Amino acid sequence: MPSPSATSVTRRRQRSTRLTVAVALLALAAITITAAVASGSWLVVVLAAVLGLACGAAATKITHSELLQTRRDWARDRAEQAQAYRVESEKRAEENAEFRAHMDAKLADRVQAVEELEAALAAAHQRAADAVRRRGEEARRAAQAELRGEQLEARLQAVEADAAEAAIRVAELESELDAVRAELEAERTSWTGAQSA
Repeated sequence: MPSPSATSVTRRRQRSTRLTVAVALLALAAITITAAVASGSWLVVVLAAVLGLACGAAATKITHSELLQTRRDWARDRAEQAQAYRVESEKRAEENAEFRAHMDAKLADRVQAVEELEAALAAAHQRAADAVRRRGEEARRAAQAELRGEQLEARLQAVEADAAEAAIRVAELESELDAVRAELEAERTSWTGAQSA
């Protein structure tokens, strides 16, 4: 992500007019003093020295004011950049909170699905146990009453079919429960990884 200050201010600043004027003043002072020394007159040299001193002082003042302005500009740029980073940080915190809420809801849904499947599995186990118990009772009745053998045989087959169907349903529910538990574990692992990142 490019920094916000990179779009508003370039890294290398253009030389200001004030610095150019300061350099011109120093050059004027140097040329004036050189010309005065070449003239050989002490009065001209003294006047050139005073002019050179005034030009140097003016150049120093101009350079100082330019330095202060540059520092103010840099401080403003840093403040703008800090503000942009703060806004970005708040945005990321909001996105993280939304993601966390979404993952919490998803995890709660998975836990509820597992609980429902476990309840269905318990009910299927109960039905299977009841069917096995009924089959045993019917088998005993069939052994005790040979006269009603054909009728009891038919009932026994129906109960065995119910028991087989219940056993199949139990197996289906167990495999579905295993799949949902695996999904839940994957969601928990994903959630744990997302929280640690």
